[in-house]
Amino acid sequence: MFKGRHFDRSVILLCVRWYLAYNLSLRNLEEMMAERGISVDHATIHRWVVRYSPELLKRFNARKRAATVKWHVDETYIKVRGCWMYLYRAIDSNGDTVEFWFSERRNLTAAKRFLRKALKRHGRPERIVIDGSQTNREAILSCDAESRLQDRSRGRLEPIRIRQSQYLNNRIEQDHRAIKRRVCPMLGFKSADSARVILGGIELIHMLRKQQANYACNQQLSLAEQFHLLAT
Repeated sequence: MFKGRHFDRSVILLCVRWYLAYNLSLRNLEEMMAERGISVDHATIHRWVVRYSPELLKRFNARKRAATVKWHVDETYIKVRGCWMYLYRAIDSNGDTVEFWFSERRNLTAAKRFLRKALKRHGRPERIVIDGSQTNREAILSCDAESRLQDRSRGRLEPIRIRQSQYLNNRIEQDHRAIKRRVCPMLGFKSADSARVILGGIELIHMLRKQQANYACNQQLSLAEQFHLLAT
């Protein structure tokens, strides 16, 4: 994973973790490394973040705790080059992140792509809570029908129950804040591709803080310890 890199893996992981976890700019990290006698350009740190965030997220997903059967689904706004784009997110009844999907558009197609991804990776929930969005409701009904048609088991699958309530969906609205707190100081992303990768890294940190990895459930490992375990 780090073969051929000029810098030691501990330096790379430290910069990637600090950038994703805390309200630090790339130039802040460049200065902080210089104080430790390490000369690294802020552009290099950005390349590390883009290179290693998807790999670490992939490793985390292989060790992720199973979600419960009651989900909350919503989307939040993300600014990219001065334009608003959308981050679709789902959490379960424990507050754990189920799935997320970054989209340049907010429409039925985007909602269905997000839900198909979530259903494929985590299976069918019994209930999904959404706000008043009719688009999300249509997406759930469509994906639920597809899922039941594709099911090859002999048992009859019950339809996914949909609960539309702004009040009950406050749980995911609160969960959005952890992502927004890190994104807002960035003052917007420069491209959709960069946003997709970095948001994946931020979501990874958020899930690590929620102790969603199987190896962290009963050990109370720190964020740094969990992060380094993913890289080993």
